[in-house]
Amino acid sequence: MVSSDQRRRQLAREKFERQQQRRAENRRKARRRNAVIASALAVVLAAGATAFATGVLGGDDKDDTVADATPSSTPSKAQDPCAKPAPGSVKKLSYKKEPALTVDKSATYTMKLDTTCGDITLALDPAKAPRTVNSFNFLASKGYFDHTKCHRLTTSGIYVLQCGDPTAQGSGTPGYKLPDENLKDPKLKGGVYPAGTVAMANAGPGTGGSQFFLVYQDSKLPANYTPFGTIAGGQDVLKKIAGAGEATGQGDGAPNATVVIDRATVTK
Repeated sequence: MVSSDQRRRQLAREKFERQQQRRAENRRKARRRNAVIASALAVVLAAGATAFATGVLGGDDKDDTVADATPSSTPSKAQDPCAKPAPGSVKKLSYKKEPALTVDKSATYTMKLDTTCGDITLALDPAKAPRTVNSFNFLASKGYFDHTKCHRLTTSGIYVLQCGDPTAQGSGTPGYKLPDENLKDPKLKGGVYPAGTVAMANAGPGTGGSQFFLVYQDSKLPANYTPFGTIAGGQDVLKKIAGAGEATGQGDGAPNATVVIDRATVTK
């Protein structure tokens, strides 16, 4: 027969064992919960890194920007350092086919952008990108770029000002598409478009149109964008535009500076 003292000890032992089991189960649950939190955090960090790394330079078919980037607070808009645009409006021009090749491949062509922020001069290279330079010579002669807004500025990872879209939405096109040219230019070594490069935006291979970008600081990009010239003057203008920042606060968006090309001319 079990005495009352033995019974008390037995009940105490059973209670202790139950407590130990509960504590062990709670520890297992805590470990599982922490593992889930760590896994979720890793996914969030990886997604954020991917979104940052995949900012690309699209044009003529779509507007490519950094996806799913939500600022923690509304960015404050910097003061606009540029003047008011000249009177006039964008011409609605479209052409069914690429213009006939008439540029002199042995010559040097200069494209001057009279912008609201100051003059930018581009030295175009028809020897390396004849069809691209020929197209810009043709479009500028028709006033295609006049009164158009430079619609995109990137200030993180890649450092460019993108222009040449009459819609200012990233979807403008002259109606025809240009082939890629000069993608093996030795200046693009190491996967970098050096500061001072003038290159075509696109929406994939062989889809160049009228949109182009000006590299104001060395930018790591794949060699997918036709380099067709260099910035010969106006780096101070680009610095001023970049210094004003972009509207989203995420490093990729419309420039805070009102950058309008009042007039674009190409001369030989």
